[in-house]
Amino acid sequence: MLDYEKDLWDQGFTAIAGIDEVGRGCLFGDVVAAAVILPMGHVLEGINDSKKLSEKKREVLYDQIMEEAISVGIGIVDVDGIEAFNIKQASRLAMKQAVEKLALKPDYLLVDAENVAIDLPQQAIIHGDALSQSIAAASIIAKVTRDRKCVEWDELYPTYGIAVHKGYATKHHREMLLKYGPTPLHRKLFIRKIMAQLEAQENEVHSEQLLFDFI
Repeated sequence: MLDYEKDLWDQGFTAIAGIDEVGRGCLFGDVVAAAVILPMGHVLEGINDSKKLSEKKREVLYDQIMEEAISVGIGIVDVDGIEAFNIKQASRLAMKQAVEKLALKPDYLLVDAENVAIDLPQQAIIHGDALSQSIAAASIIAKVTRDRKCVEWDELYPTYGIAVHKGYATKHHREMLLKYGPTPLHRKLFIRKIMAQLEAQENEVHSEQLLFDFI
């Protein structure tokens, strides 16, 4: 998990920021990115891609990272921004915001499978959250930050189960969308196709029931 960092340290870079985002594939809510600069040579035991960790483990590592990191920056783009820019550009914007909010300017960026529109040397790493400690730390910060927002959103819209599925297109989420329609925090462009499919399925079931009742 430190191979990329060690190579950069050997080249003279000292403030390496890992960058990752969470919420790109959701139907609901903000996209959140984090940037994390860890001390040179620092090892976080048990760190990994946030998706592979339990919620309890993520919370423990979140507190540890926030305490031990040199600097942490968080960027958030809301639903209006996602609708205006598209999700890819919104994710990149959140990443840029996260870097800009670091208290210490990094001299190199390690980014999970993306490019950040900022004038700094950087490297995009496919599956970087499983290969780089810095990116994994950013993944955890972003994930926990967004998950906590999902708990708040769930209190506003308890019917949809946001605290459980975090805004992803689960069966329950899709069923609630069909039954109650979207909230102001649903991504309209994301759910348009899903809503059309759900309504078509519902109409098909209704037609079959009418035919069965007629027979």
